[in-house]
Amino acid sequence: MSKRFSITFWATVFVSVVCLSLVGVDVWRSLNARGFQLLEMERLGANVARAMAQQADDTIKAADTALTDLVERIETDGQAAPALARVQRQMTAQVANLPQLVGLYVYDENGRWIVNSRGVLSQSYNNADREYFIYHRTHPERGPHVGDPVISRDTGKWIMPVSRRLNKADGSFGGVVLATLDIDYFRRFYQSFDVGARGAVALVGNNGVLMLRKPFDAERVGSSMRDSELYRHYARQAGGARAGSAFFQSLHDGEIRLHSFRPLEHYPLFVTAGISREEMLERWRRDTFTRSIGVVVLAALIGFFGKRLVDQIKLRALAEAELRKARDALESANRTLERQAMQDGLTGLANRRQFDVTLGNEFSRATRHEDTLAFIMIDVDYFKQYNDVYGHSAGDEVLRTVSKLIRALTPKRPGDLTARYGGEEIGILLPNTDVTGAQAVAERIRQAVAHMQMPHSGSPLAHVTLSAGVATISPKRGVHLAGMLVEAADKALYVAKSEGRNRVCVAQPE
Repeated sequence: MSKRFSITFWATVFVSVVCLSLVGVDVWRSLNARGFQLLEMERLGANVARAMAQQADDTIKAADTALTDLVERIETDGQAAPALARVQRQMTAQVANLPQLVGLYVYDENGRWIVNSRGVLSQSYNNADREYFIYHRTHPERGPHVGDPVISRDTGKWIMPVSRRLNKADGSFGGVVLATLDIDYFRRFYQSFDVGARGAVALVGNNGVLMLRKPFDAERVGSSMRDSELYRHYARQAGGARAGSAFFQSLHDGEIRLHSFRPLEHYPLFVTAGISREEMLERWRRDTFTRSIGVVVLAALIGFFGKRLVDQIKLRALAEAELRKARDALESANRTLERQAMQDGLTGLANRRQFDVTLGNEFSRATRHEDTLAFIMIDVDYFKQYNDVYGHSAGDEVLRTVSKLIRALTPKRPGDLTARYGGEEIGILLPNTDVTGAQAVAERIRQAVAHMQMPHSGSPLAHVTLSAGVATISPKRGVHLAGMLVEAADKALYVAKSEGRNRVCVAQPE
């Protein structure tokens, strides 16, 4: 029986078993070394993120403490000249003691300076249009607000605004107390962390706005990260579970990094420290390659058949990788085309196609659940005259500005949709909303646009204004059609225009 197999066969079997054993041991050691390397890098990233979060929290807390003290002093001592002089001295001392502060400022309810740490009151500056000022004017809460990074009109530096609301004696809005944090202060701190030549660290708002990133790029400060894998993963987490680590591809440079992220304890921000996957595995690959040389040489003795087999495996893996790459590129292109097909290119809002689809879906849902469906039709007053006076480019910019404001002031519930209905008309679909709620949304938008005071010499009102028609429906199967809701809102809009514009009219129930 043993004569059926030659010594060559048994030698080949023996060598094959030895080679496979060596390969298996080498692979096992390499995987263990890789896992250990990744674990070490994950610990490093977590420690960096923890230090960044603590530093950011402490930095903002120090500024917020100064704001709390200023609010208490101004609301207690008033705004008489001697009291403001004492406040100004205190502000100057606090800016001198806190290197992260660019300045401290107090604004009245109209956005004008009352007092600041520089001791200079220039009426040429008015911050009523700043995001943080609008926030406090429209929110009665007394807690701190961390705004989006802006370039200071006073110093020309990138700053992070931290603010608190100032109330009058009757509890009404009395102004804003503002601390401006120097973005360079955070950048210098982040430069001290060694996360590799291709690593990155960042400070990001919970709303997806990028506060600061290393490597630093001034053009990216204040940009949105809502489309990044990192932010989408972070936003899906809840509470303390938001801290963690995972591999993500960078939205900025396409680098795949192991990101350790952690929220700030007291403020709506989070930090992330990313270490390049290629860098962290470079040493592991080098060591693995060195150890594998002997195994490869020994495995080469198996002969031409073994080499051909290995080559085929490599070719197959390469082909699969190319197929995956092509598949991913195709899926990405399809997603991009789908998104563009459902979005208005000028305003960034949903387009008419998406509106019609959503209206049909929500109308059917409201019919099934016996809910109320509301629709607001908004039109920019005298828009043709605006184009005639200022040009179509300026008209497009007005549409973009108004659309951005409407998007910020509309609810963000599932099913809510803001779309460019056509021309200068914008529609807002609000499921499960009664006429009072829809009218309040429309009025809030109308007032916000009016407060922007955008000049419009072609309008009798002298500024850009909006008119809106509001309609609601509780659809019943076989009785109502989705177009009835739009038609009712359009009629209400016509009434608003005919009554003088710059107003909100509610459709009369049929």
